[in-house]
Amino acid sequence: MRVVIAGGHGKIALLTEGLLTAAGHSVLGLIRSAGQAADLAAVGAEAEVLDLERSDAGRLAPVLQGADAVVFAAGGGPGSGATRKLTMDRDGAILLADAAEHAGVRRYLMVSSIGADSFDPDSEDVFQVYLRAKSEADADLRRRDLDWTIVRPGGLLDDPPTGRVRVAETTGRGTVPRADVAAVLVELLVQRVAVGAQFELVSGDTPIPEALRAL
Repeated sequence: MRVVIAGGHGKIALLTEGLLTAAGHSVLGLIRSAGQAADLAAVGAEAEVLDLERSDAGRLAPVLQGADAVVFAAGGGPGSGATRKLTMDRDGAILLADAAEHAGVRRYLMVSSIGADSFDPDSEDVFQVYLRAKSEADADLRRRDLDWTIVRPGGLLDDPPTGRVRVAETTGRGTVPRADVAAVLVELLVQRVAVGAQFELVSGDTPIPEALRAL
């Protein structure tokens, strides 16, 4: 399998890339800076320097040619302002979907956020704009004729993986190790489960394969 990951230098992306390449899959990570390429190489992934905020579907689609799936794991980052939440977390995800359609790549995994639809539409608070960006990107993906899955993790931790999660349309507040999010993404890709599903993800008691098969 060949997978292209937008936001290829992010923590979840690097973990996902490592799991995929260790299992024999081919991974290309989209990165903003050539200086990030060494970190992708260290986990066995290729790198393509491409800034989603300064690109278009015509530029991105050829990069996706031949891929079996794309993953949107990009984001403006914790230090970014409200504007970047919209231009990256929302518009970058929409651009990847446009390019996937042009390239004929049907499988699309979205890394979103727990509680994304609970944003205050009248607020200019950065976190509220972040939730709005995620919600609007998810809504755009749901309307497309793609084999999409939307994953909405809870608070992200750098703890070791547990291999056990809780998934549901609404889980309530909770946290989850980034390593378990990465394992969920790999399971979704390799087993091709939960197509057309949107779910929240927190730590739990159910082994990842079993939890995803129940969706």
